[in-house]
Amino acid sequence: MAPGSKTDNRQGLLAALAWQVEMGADEAIGETPGERPRPVAATPPAPSPEPPAPVPEPAAATPTRAPLNASPAGAEALAARCHSLEDIEHALAQFDQCPLKRTATNLCYIDGNRAARILVIGEAPGRDEDLQGKPFVGRSGQLLDRMLGAIGLDRHAHEPDRAALITNVIFWRPPGNRKPTEAETLMCLPFVHRTIAILRPRLIVCLGATPAQRLLGTTQGILRLRGRWMSLDNGGEAITVMPSLHPAYLLRQPAQKRLAWRDFLAVREHLDSGG
Repeated sequence: MAPGSKTDNRQGLLAALAWQVEMGADEAIGETPGERPRPVAATPPAPSPEPPAPVPEPAAATPTRAPLNASPAGAEALAARCHSLEDIEHALAQFDQCPLKRTATNLCYIDGNRAARILVIGEAPGRDEDLQGKPFVGRSGQLLDRMLGAIGLDRHAHEPDRAALITNVIFWRPPGNRKPTEAETLMCLPFVHRTIAILRPRLIVCLGATPAQRLLGTTQGILRLRGRWMSLDNGGEAITVMPSLHPAYLLRQPAQKRLAWRDFLAVREHLDSGG
């Protein structure tokens, strides 16, 4: 092959390149400066999707705060101006100081014959009562009606001596059927006392610890109070009171119905004796 051929040039270039590598050269340059290619910026990785925000668990029902100007004295003043059960019902419809009113559907004041001589007082409305606006119309109310019927009483009877009037110490349903707070009870209690003063019942049956303790001024439990004749001072006039077990408790503890039955039999005997 003749000198100066392409093969000789190629071999010479390879030999020169090998010598430069041995000498430590690590990049090639030309006779004139040229524009070096700019490094391509790496594409940043796509951000990983954020996990969905956790769904907050429903908060437990907590007692709502009373208005700043709320006070039992205001409730007492309003109740004192009532001269009939209709007046009390109208006053409660306008009364905004009890915080339970803001979460309830309906006012549940009273149900039955308003000329009745027997007043039955429970604790507070439940879901069915809140929807219908009447006390004791759910399962507890159905059991109460059967208990009253067993001793010859009926909330819808026309004769006052056979009728019963039913109410609670709380007139609006507590959220989730929780126990009423002290403040909520004190807001409603003046209207309970005024109801008693206007009605002047012959006998009061307190169903459960809350009405018995509030009206009788005691801290004893209902299992100690039930079945004992008590007396309530109604402005100088003594009214007989029989504490008994709440129908809702009896639905949870059916074995205790025998105790409530004894209490209602005692009520019947008291009425028959003219006491």
